[in-house]
Amino acid sequence: MARIEIKNVTKCFEKNTIISNLNLTIEDGKFTVLVGPSGCGKTTILRMIAGIGPQTSGQVLIDGEDVSDIEAGKRGVAMVFQNYAIYPTMSVRENIEFGLKNNKVPKAERERRINEVSEAVGLSDYLDRKPSTLSGGQRQRVALARAMVKQPKVFLMDEPLSNLDAKLRVQMRVELIEIHKRLGTTFVYVTHDQVEAMSMADKIVLLNNGIIQQEASPADIYRDPNNMFTAQFIGTPPMNILDLGCDGVRFGFRPEKVSLSLKPVEGSYKFEADIVTREMLGSETIYSLRMSDGKTVMAKSSKDDFFMGNHVYASVERENIYLFAEDEQRIRAENEGYEKYLNMLGASDK
Repeated sequence: MARIEIKNVTKCFEKNTIISNLNLTIEDGKFTVLVGPSGCGKTTILRMIAGIGPQTSGQVLIDGEDVSDIEAGKRGVAMVFQNYAIYPTMSVRENIEFGLKNNKVPKAERERRINEVSEAVGLSDYLDRKPSTLSGGQRQRVALARAMVKQPKVFLMDEPLSNLDAKLRVQMRVELIEIHKRLGTTFVYVTHDQVEAMSMADKIVLLNNGIIQQEASPADIYRDPNNMFTAQFIGTPPMNILDLGCDGVRFGFRPEKVSLSLKPVEGSYKFEADIVTREMLGSETIYSLRMSDGKTVMAKSSKDDFFMGNHVYASVERENIYLFAEDEQRIRAENEGYEKYLNMLGASDK
C-alpha cells in the first residue's frame, strides 16, 4: 500500500502561512494531480510528502506510518523534477544506476533493474550516451527511469513536462499514463496546466491560496464544480460568468454549450451579440461575442461558418446554466431561490 494522509498540516515560511490546517488523502495506486495557479501551495505539499520541505505542524502519513520525522531518503518515495536534475558527466546508465549504488544494491540486481526500466521508458538504445546528446523528452525519460529503478511506493512529480514543447508534452502525457497503469504505483503529480490535469488524473485536487477548492474525478470537477473558482479554472476557454442582477447572484455557462445561429432561436436563455473575434482551431472554432450591454462572452463551436462582424442569436439550455451565490459558492437545485433565479433568465422548467 502507498496511501498518503496529510492531517491538519500547516506550513509557514518565516511569518507567512502558505498552507493552514490542510487535510488530504491520496489513495493507494491512484494518479492524483494537484493543480492550481502559481503560488497556490501545490509544490509545497509535494515537498512535504517527500520530506525535503517538512511541515511546520501536523502529520504526513504513508501506509499509516507518520513519516514527519523520517528523512527523505527513507520514506519510500521518488521525485521527478521540472529540470530533470540528471548528471551531465554521467552516461544514461550511470544516471539510472547512481541511487542503486548509493544504496549498495548488488550489481546483478542493478543490471536487472536498469534493463527493465530502460525497456519500459524506451531508453535501451541510449544507455551509453551522455545526456547532452539526448532530446528533452529523452532526458525526461532518464529522470523517470532513475525514479522507477528505486521501486518506490510513491512517485512525486513536480511539473515534469513544463520544459518540453507542446507536441512532446502530449506524447509524454500518454507515456506517463501507460507507465502508471503498468506499475500500479501511487503517482502524485503537480501542474498549473489544467489540460494536463484533466487528461492524466484519476483524481484532481484543485488548490487556490493553500486551500482545497474541490477534489473529484476530471469528469465530475468539470461537470459539477463546487464554486466559481473551480468553474472558471477548469475548462478552455473558461466558463462565462455574468451578473444576474439580484442578491449578488451570478450565473455561468461554458463556451461549448452556446448554440449560435444567424436567425432567431429558441432556448432557455437567449441573447443577441456581434462576433468580434474568431479563432479557427481545426475541429472547433472559438468566437468572442459582444452582447448589447457591451459585455463579452466566449462560444466554442464545431461550426466555422460564422465570421467577424456577424450579428448572431445565441442560446443556452437550462441544464447547462450554473448559479453562484454572492460568496461564489454554487447554488444547486435543492437550494432556496434556485428556480427563482433561473426564472429571471427565462430558464425555468415551469
